[in-house]
Amino acid sequence: MFFVAVELLRRPELVGKPVVVGGDGSRGVVAAASYEARRFGVFSAMPSSRAKRLCPDAIFLPGDMNTYVEVSSQVFDIFRDYTPLVEGLSLDEAFLDITGALRLFGDAVSIAQSIRARVLDEVGLVCSVGIGPSKFIAKLASKRAKPIADEKGVTPGFGVVEVPSGSELEFIRPMHVKSLWGVGPATLEKLERIGISKVSDLAAADVSALKHSIGEAHATHLVQLANGIDPSPVVSDRETKSIGHEETFSHDLFDKSLLRTHLVRLADAVARRCREDQLVPRTVTLKVKFSDFQTITRSHTQATSVTSAQAMVQMIEPLLQGLDISRGVRLIGLSTRNFEEHEPQLSLFDDGALTTDIAALDEVWAPATRAIDDIRSRFGDSAIRPASTLRSGRKPGASKWGPNDNADALDSEE
Repeated sequence: MFFVAVELLRRPELVGKPVVVGGDGSRGVVAAASYEARRFGVFSAMPSSRAKRLCPDAIFLPGDMNTYVEVSSQVFDIFRDYTPLVEGLSLDEAFLDITGALRLFGDAVSIAQSIRARVLDEVGLVCSVGIGPSKFIAKLASKRAKPIADEKGVTPGFGVVEVPSGSELEFIRPMHVKSLWGVGPATLEKLERIGISKVSDLAAADVSALKHSIGEAHATHLVQLANGIDPSPVVSDRETKSIGHEETFSHDLFDKSLLRTHLVRLADAVARRCREDQLVPRTVTLKVKFSDFQTITRSHTQATSVTSAQAMVQMIEPLLQGLDISRGVRLIGLSTRNFEEHEPQLSLFDDGALTTDIAALDEVWAPATRAIDDIRSRFGDSAIRPASTLRSGRKPGASKWGPNDNADALDSEE
């Protein structure tokens, strides 16, 4: 819903209408749906083709991840005015440990209402807040606080729902077992097979039978949740594991030069995100999904880290050229990992000519890269970009949820 809410700030004329953010082509996926669209059964991760059948009047918007990240940062800045203990789950969701803020800002409900008021006043968004003695309970409470969409219409949510300490079991026992973390379709089927459908059933279940059905570790975890036990703390500083972009094409691609053009766009976006986060990677990974849905990944790791898109492309180009793409490529992606938090340095003991060439290329491009970042910060993302993207209307990494059916007509020249 967050993506839709941000779009409605820019398009207030769409408020109250069924709006979907995502790819509207034949291979598109729903990223977010307004409550008016959810009334018809449209939800995130659903194929866009199905969403259109369920809600023919849905208005599809392509999405703008850069804007969503910017707005999310504004919201998280408000969170951190109340506590430094903020654990982000996604752009639109976070856990806050406010134990140390109660004396300064009042009780939990007062803090929740203050946060909601500031987010609405300063950002223009409505948020829902769940309060509980643990992350698990707070998560469930936040769901209870949201609006409800059904065939009758959209019912406003409570906004803030608190589950006081000591009332956890009363709150969760009537719920369906699929409300618990870790209960996906496969686990749900196994639980229902042994007569468990509600949280109360799970709490009263024979643990030995449960372990036999879903495994010891999983059974122990779910029984704890069914009894309101979640000892996991709020972790405010999670290490970034990877940064990447991937895109699905509306039609299978068979031309390596065209695939390389797409990789140039993706590398430009990924390299910029790495520089913004002051993370320099040593590993670049190429991901390819073929027309038969088989997915492969190929990685290159070197002794020196890189900062430029040009170096990243040179790292993965041999990987691309070594692939047989005769089946056709449905999706391509580029990601980075093995980060260092400083500028790369040339190694005294390089691991071959390729590493040396890439490091030298990165060093040559360093002044131009800094200039590119400066131009974009002053004049916007569209002020400068790779030449191969000029004839397409797409930003690097633009079709995160699938393109329009006519979106892949890129010229392969650079």
